[in-house]
Amino acid sequence: MPRTQINVSGLYAALDAVREHRKLSWRQMAREVGVSPSTFSRLANKQKPDVDAFLAMVRWLKVPAERFMIDEEEEAAREAPELMAELAPLLRARQDLNSEDKKYLEELIGAAMRRFSAERASRDE
Repeated sequence: MPRTQINVSGLYAALDAVREHRKLSWRQMAREVGVSPSTFSRLANKQKPDVDAFLAMVRWLKVPAERFMIDEEEEAAREAPELMAELAPLLRARQDLNSEDKKYLEELIGAAMRRFSAERASRDE
């Protein structure tokens, strides 16, 4: 039987990215989300949130809960998709970006990915 778990690291990273973007403290964000600040400390330490906190966080992020759910067996066997294959549809769906902004972000992310790939390749040589 597959064992599904919360991707705690992914959830924490998503929350932290929004927090930084909005220039919120963890306490301010906790008030907005409706959880205690210690919930974020537990996430940072790789501890799973309780169901109510998890639901509050994904609602606040405005993303489906399934985005942070992983099946351990499938995850171990699955190869990660290309980052741009995952990001491009998300960028294109944004209503707050015009087409030039979306294209620019795709180019910027693509350039960063090429640089990271080249750096990894040179380290591996």
